[in-house]
Amino acid sequence: MTINGCKKFFTFGEVVLMENNIKKYRKAKQISQDELAKKCNVTRQTINAIENNKYDPSLTLAIRIAQTLGVNIDELFIFKINN
Repeated sequence: MTINGCKKFFTFGEVVLMENNIKKYRKAKQISQDELAKKCNVTRQTINAIENNKYDPSLTLAIRIAQTLGVNIDELFIFKINN
């Protein structure tokens, strides 16, 4: 489920919201979705889906994206826990 552009997860009575800053860092580096996708060995559609919170990347892909953009993984993916 998505709320205000964030993925919503339910875990043991907590609601965890996940959002990402991939688009922000990608644009700052002036890299297109297609360029990022090629560097990460995925399709442009995959990058688009991740940026739009329609797909959660594997840990391996998340790390690859972070390394490609030159940022820490926790700068790209933000988790917010609501009780």
